[in-house]
Amino acid sequence: MKRQARATPRETMKHPYAMAETQPEPAAPPQAQDIVLAVAGLTKRYGRLTAVDAISFEVHKGETFGILGPNGAGKTTTLEMIEGLRNPDGGRITFLGMDAVKERRRVQEKTGVQLQSQALWPELTVEETLKLFGALFHHRVDIGTLLDRFSLTDKRRALVQGLSGGQKQRLSIATALVNDPEVVFLDEPTTGLDPQARHSFWDLIRDMKREGKTVIVTTHYMEEAEALCDRVAIMDHGRIIALDAPRALVRSLASESTIEFGFPETAEREELAGLPGVRDMRKENGSVLLFTNDVSATLNALIRFADQKGQHISSLNVRTATLEDVFISLTGRRLRD
Repeated sequence: MKRQARATPRETMKHPYAMAETQPEPAAPPQAQDIVLAVAGLTKRYGRLTAVDAISFEVHKGETFGILGPNGAGKTTTLEMIEGLRNPDGGRITFLGMDAVKERRRVQEKTGVQLQSQALWPELTVEETLKLFGALFHHRVDIGTLLDRFSLTDKRRALVQGLSGGQKQRLSIATALVNDPEVVFLDEPTTGLDPQARHSFWDLIRDMKREGKTVIVTTHYMEEAEALCDRVAIMDHGRIIALDAPRALVRSLASESTIEFGFPETAEREELAGLPGVRDMRKENGSVLLFTNDVSATLNALIRFADQKGQHISSLNVRTATLEDVFISLTGRRLRD
């Protein structure tokens, strides 16, 4: 289902420069001097639509910071303002102590940007593409090193138009690293990739973190945010509705597991919510979700309840609570609706 609150499509934008997985280890508590990016009251409007609604957050040096939300939540518009693609209508962006709007060029020298819509020229070779992007910066990385790192050495003379989807995506991220940036912005970097290619990209992002780079990534894949991010800001309708480490966000549910099933609409909400172990309950898209701290007790009581009512339980699924459950708890709908 498409949302009405959508930012201007990114596909029309040019590149901003004319220049089950293990979760990350918790980062050490940040110091004030470790703040790389500070966003305060950031706002963007398109006529009557407020695409980004006075959001505020900070990103610390060396962390992987995720912005998670459905399409149209305002994630891309937020990155575009920070990257310099769009001017904000309100608020302030401070990057490494600089005003990111007034000192845009200085900021761009220290950042790398991978756009959601790949800004690559199909008639250029892989090597020519990297050289072109590198020429936009005073400081640049050796092209051979980038080709090797992103497994593109054997494609260095191949035209971009002949690359596979995964190869184009690797090249796109390589262009974001040509200037050895301190901060890397990745906008939906794994959208459209198969699971194997997606996990390969996760390894590349982890490598950036190990090198000490700060990575800011947008995604609508909750498993990606859980696997990669030290902290996650969950966005919806242009606002940040929750921000914390993934594990802390899941713990905020006050439940360890989720039981999802189909059940007739005649079932009383109060009766289901009152089953043993249930801490919260949601109904959405014909399914019932019970957030519970005692899976066994809740399941046994649910089966007895269904027998007493003469009702049939369908599509029963039990899982450990996830960021998607956090989103459902906060909004009453799934992340990808």
